[in-house]
Amino acid sequence: MALSRWLPAIDWLAGYRRDDAAADGMAALIVTLMLIPQSLAYALLAGVPPQVGLYASILPLVAYALFGSSRTLAVGPVAVVSLMTAAAAGQVAGGDSARYLAATVALTLMSGGLLVIMGVLRLGWIANLLSHSVISGFITASGILIAASQLKYLLGIPMHGDTLWQLALSAAGQLGGIHGLTLLLGAVTVLFLLWARGPLKRALARTALPPWLAELLAKAGPVVAVIVTTLAAGPGGLAARGVAVVGPVPGGLPAPTLPPFDAGLWQALWLPAALISLIGFVESVSVGQTLAAKRRQRIDSNAELIGLGAANLASGVSGGIPVTGGFSRSVVNFEAGARTPLAGVFTAAGIAVVALFFTPWFQFLPKATLAATIIVAVLTLVDLPALTRAWRYSKADFTAMLITVLGVLGAGVEAGVLAGVVAAVALHLWRTSQPHMAELGQMPGTEHFRNVLRHRVITSPRVLSIRVDESLYFANARRTEDAIYDRALHCDGRRHVVLLCSAINHIDASALDSLQALNRRLADAGVTLHLSEVKGPVMDQLQRSDFLQQLTGEVFLSHYQALETLDGETTREAS
Repeated sequence: MALSRWLPAIDWLAGYRRDDAAADGMAALIVTLMLIPQSLAYALLAGVPPQVGLYASILPLVAYALFGSSRTLAVGPVAVVSLMTAAAAGQVAGGDSARYLAATVALTLMSGGLLVIMGVLRLGWIANLLSHSVISGFITASGILIAASQLKYLLGIPMHGDTLWQLALSAAGQLGGIHGLTLLLGAVTVLFLLWARGPLKRALARTALPPWLAELLAKAGPVVAVIVTTLAAGPGGLAARGVAVVGPVPGGLPAPTLPPFDAGLWQALWLPAALISLIGFVESVSVGQTLAAKRRQRIDSNAELIGLGAANLASGVSGGIPVTGGFSRSVVNFEAGARTPLAGVFTAAGIAVVALFFTPWFQFLPKATLAATIIVAVLTLVDLPALTRAWRYSKADFTAMLITVLGVLGAGVEAGVLAGVVAAVALHLWRTSQPHMAELGQMPGTEHFRNVLRHRVITSPRVLSIRVDESLYFANARRTEDAIYDRALHCDGRRHVVLLCSAINHIDASALDSLQALNRRLADAGVTLHLSEVKGPVMDQLQRSDFLQQLTGEVFLSHYQALETLDGETTREAS
């Protein structure tokens, strides 16, 4: 049991059957066809040679199969992480290609190491520090930024910059140099991929083809685009007419490698590595949990940290780039019938065969084709209507999402994420620093109490009932103290204040001081403070202080009991 916690592969290998192998093999075939162009494309996005994308799709898949807890998650290069890698490596490389490659490998190793350490320390909960609004805004902005960064390959012009504004300014000065054939090739490829992803997939689903074959044909669109455009660029002569191609791609499997230790380089990369680790983990565990729930399985977030960490360490030592669980690949792997992580091992074997024997075929692969593949893939990431939905539901979430989107587009990936996190935390502090407080009255004919502004209730002339709908802590303690005191002073004739604590889950030291001050201030004004419905953990906290000994009133089990004791006439009237 203890060993399987660290090596989840033991559990599924013990019951592995022949029909599992058949299902995993078929899923691996489909995912391999999908992963080949994606690996090449995301290497282009990360700013590294195309074979690096293949390297990142071999050993990492094997490592995740051994240490990951999801049965169907497919790891490898993904668009968002590749963009973050390019942004981080570009900032420290200074135009030196060798230093750039060293930076990408260092990022991969650092990311893997951080993930493993987090897994060993059981820090899977840390993913909750990134709110949904920040993640949604980051992914949407990244999708836009990724698509914009690939326009240089579709247009055949040089473009530079890490932000949308920089890219736009760079493109504006180069519009006269647009290469017509490159633009035509890229546009046709984009339209073909959109057709294959949409109408073709729906049409195949309505045919009599077996589901696995229909899925295979639908997902083969990028492979077909790669083959056709490569033939057009090579034998067809488009490369000779100025269409940019990938160029010679070294064959063979990756040799174990480590970047030279450069203290300055590694120090400059720790924050990007931490962000890549966190973003990759959040994306991966979200996909893994969604797919696991469909088969009534479960994943262990701490095991996922170790699995993804091992995958990144494997990618780093094989000269790859950071990897994580990809949404589209994982869904395809799931729908294609993968039953165990051995499907990932089979996929790795397929990619290894391609790296060994088929890389010469990629020499005339147009960069516009890879850019089109990236653009079509990231279109699914862009969810601008999410801003509208957030605005309708929560202005605070909308603000955090908008700050993240604008930060990523206007200041870069790292600055945008950090701005979003800071905004989310600041907005949370602002919201909880102004807790909702309600004066309560008794619902006629019941023992329930509700807000006097929302319901027709009966109030006591002797007792002021207050409910605070928030835990009490340093940011709201003084405000809450003053608000309750002011209400008590403006309620003539009421000699008791009962604080209903059913919504209070925690009271910190600052709030305890405020409660003690409120108790004294009310006593000086001739008003007695009582508590009702105090939760067990909160009562445990209070009992560790001298507050209950100083309290001028009592602590009641229920609010009805408090009102019955302090003003039985009113409660009998309401009942």
